[in-house]
Amino acid sequence: MIPWEQLDSAAIPGSGERLRLKRRGTEYSIMLGTNELMNSRLSGSEEALASLAVEALRERQRPHLLIGGLGMGFTLRAALAATPPEATITVAELVPAVIAWARGPMAELFDGCLADWRVTLLEGDVLAMIRRPDAAFDAILLDVDNGPEGLSRPDNNALYDPRGLASAKNALRSGGVLAVWSAAPDSSFTHRLQRAGFQVKEARVKAHRGKSGARHVIWLAVKP
Repeated sequence: MIPWEQLDSAAIPGSGERLRLKRRGTEYSIMLGTNELMNSRLSGSEEALASLAVEALRERQRPHLLIGGLGMGFTLRAALAATPPEATITVAELVPAVIAWARGPMAELFDGCLADWRVTLLEGDVLAMIRRPDAAFDAILLDVDNGPEGLSRPDNNALYDPRGLASAKNALRSGGVLAVWSAAPDSSFTHRLQRAGFQVKEARVKAHRGKSGARHVIWLAVKP
């Protein structure tokens, strides 16, 4: 078996943790300690995060999406494939090295999507963009942790607590959707979304596109 090779590591702003980019043949992995945050062979649920959110917006001709977390680009590519030409997509990535990896060793995975005219890639905290007074999105897609808690850094807990959910709701247009990815179910988060005034659906999706195996969770929370 081909051994894993570590290509780079990078500090997470606001955290003592580091991300590690690893490669084995054509397979890539981004690790946080012993936790694998993403793997290039497991893209199904990240793609579903985008496709399910866009499906909820199918009547909108010019949707504006905010994606929290660039990752390996699977959510972004799926969003580009599902949205109309008039859509705009803003991607917020906190870790500068992840952007560099997307344009460097993982460029083949991104397949040129960062050059799409609909895409604006910003280095920074997605929560700060959600809290901007002029924020007006049709969808907010969050895949910055392994679930609705601050795994990559403690400050991310503010995305999922009642105040954070209220900010997300305020940043959405009427009928807009907050979509959150998770490796596992969390009934308490479902209840927090409901208490925040969202209409909530919980989808179980395959981690590996087209194959059996692990399933991940996507919450689709619609602003009435």
